[in-house]
Order: sequence, then structure tokens, then C-alpha cells
Amino acid sequence: MDHISIILVHYNSEEVTNECLKSLINLKADGFKYAVIIVDNGSRVPFTLPPAYAKQPFELVRSESNLGYTGGNNLAITHAFDTYHSDYVLLLNNDTTVDREFAYHLWKSAQSQPRFGLIASKIYFAPGREYHVHSYHAQDKGNVLWYAGGSIDWQNLAAFHRGVDELDRGHFDTQQESDFATGCSVLIRREVLEKTGLLDERYFLYLEDVDLSVKAKQAGYQIGFCPQSRVWHKNAGSSGGAGSPLHQYYQTRNRLLFALRYGSWRIRITATLFAIRLFMNGSQAERIAVTDLVTGQLGKRVVI
Repeated sequence: MDHISIILVHYNSEEVTNECLKSLINLKADGFKYAVIIVDNGSRVPFTLPPAYAKQPFELVRSESNLGYTGGNNLAITHAFDTYHSDYVLLLNNDTTVDREFAYHLWKSAQSQPRFGLIASKIYFAPGREYHVHSYHAQDKGNVLWYAGGSIDWQNLAAFHRGVDELDRGHFDTQQESDFATGCSVLIRREVLEKTGLLDERYFLYLEDVDLSVKAKQAGYQIGFCPQSRVWHKNAGSSGGAGSPLHQYYQTRNRLLFALRYGSWRIRITATLFAIRLFMNGSQAERIAVTDLVTGQLGKRVVI
């Protein structure tokens, strides 16, 4: 029987992590076994599992320092392979809640589509956490799409979510393939990571999922999207919210790193010119991002 390790990275966010864990109780798991591995990623106050979860397949792993999204997940992936010999890992943001069949549908998709190396869920904004929260009727909350597959726009050095900010009318439900899978909720075959390596820790936070998706495609796999698997996301909680200096910094630095690593020579020229414009006219966070990229200061940035 297949084994799936569901991985959450926790960092100073006890309330949202517990909401996520509550949604993971009594998952449908017909055909596979699973464990939930929570990485306490150097939180100021060490995270402890509430007694109510004592009988759940939950395990806590502690890191004494903040390893970022990449390092925290890599710690848990290594643990999953060593301890459970997992056939799959399922990366899940801790600021999500899930439908009880979300993992089952991802696994079923993997069974029916053996060339899918990574398979992502359909993800909605958590009610009240939409970008344009006042643009929707009350009955629409929880049905606004955050991710329904992803596309890479090489010319504009951007990776964007299909369907973002749209009400779900089922118009993405026939879609199966994607340019990239979001790390917010993604099932990954063990064999893929054995070929590509784990998440690239130079990114620390953001675009590591796009990087892994490209490497998986280079290794001969496809990127899947499973609209039957449903997740609700609070969005950008780990970096102070969209548009915060920390969010700007990692998005800018990693966007350029990705383009320079995988882009054609034309794209690399575009990225270089874009970096010069940001250094001259961007925000402080963007200027620091460009400087750090040029000087090779990747991974974790302590001060922005």
C-alpha cells in the first residue's frame, strides 16, 4: 500500500497551524496510508501538538533555526523517506484548510496519470482573505480561486496562477496539465525528487515550486492539476502579506534567479535589463534583492 507524508512547515503561527491540523483529521485515505509531519521551523515559542491530536497520525519535528520554506520542507522530506519510506510527499501550507478528500483525489490522479510527477490541488482564497475582498458577495466567499493551474510568462519574467480572483464556475475542471505546481498543496512522487534533488534552498521562500516544476519537466515528467482536490488558503501569511518588504524582496530576487537560470539568452538579457531598472528605480527591498543576487547572497536574508 502506498504511503503519503503530508508536510506542514510551522513558524510562529500556532493558531493557523492548528486550524490546518483540525481540517486534516479523518482524511479520506482509501488505498493509501499517511502521516502528517509538522516542522516547527525555529519558532520563538516551540510548537506543541494539542492533546486532542494524540491519536492522530501527526508527528512533530523541530528545527532550532528558521530554515525557510525550502529548508523546512527538505528536513521533513528527508525524515519522511527515512522513517516512513514514503512513496509520495504532499507539501501543504500551514495557513490552509482542506477538504477531507483533498489527498485522496491527488493520489487517484497520480494513479491514473503516471507521467504526472507533481500534482497540485485547486486552491481558493480563504473567506475574507481575497485580494479584493469587497468585490464579492457574501455567498461568493470561499469560492474565489487562488490557483487553478499555473503558467510561466517568460517574456515578462513571471509565473502566474490561472483563474486567480475569479469565481469558480467549474470552468477549469477539465484542465489537467499546468506549467508549474504551487507548493501550497502539491503531491510529489518520490522518484521525481530522487532525480531532481530536493527543493533548492537558494530560494528560501517563493518560486522554489516553479523551479522544481521545471526540473521535473526536464526529467521527463508532466505537471498535473487536480480540480477535484480542494484547499482554502489564507495567502502570504509567512512573509507579512502580499506587498510587504519581505514579500517584495524574495519575489524579486528569486524571480530574477529563476529567469537567469532557466531562460533563453533573450530572457536572460531581459532579466538583466529589468534588474538594472529595479536597482535604479525600485523600492529599497527590490534594490537589496538585486544587489544580493549579483553578489551571490542567496538563501535566507536576515535584514531587509
